[in-house]
Amino acid sequence: MAQPSPFVAGLLCRCPRCGEGKLFKGYLKVAPTCAVCALDLGFADSGDGPAIFVIFLVAPIIIILALMVSAAFNPPPYVHLMLWIPATIVLSLALLPPFKGVLVALQYRHDAHEGHQ
Repeated sequence: MAQPSPFVAGLLCRCPRCGEGKLFKGYLKVAPTCAVCALDLGFADSGDGPAIFVIFLVAPIIIILALMVSAAFNPPPYVHLMLWIPATIVLSLALLPPFKGVLVALQYRHDAHEGHQ
């Protein structure tokens, strides 16, 4: 059986080996093992990587949208707060699991481990 692409498996939040089992047990907690292929997912430690990538993606999107809305409608500042704070929160929370899934799948694919001295 061919391994799935780490990007496809990660974006779908599936096991990096079989591409079928759920990667997460809850919102961002990695399952201890894959229910389908029994892969031990104890190696998975993405750290703060997913959050950093999400920030680097969400921030420019929100800024560009805010500038476009400001140029087109010139709303008062409170409208920007009402629009962009919830949009930032929703977009960030929606993107965190798939980004974490991709990083875990890439860890598995490249057999990445914590450095030892």
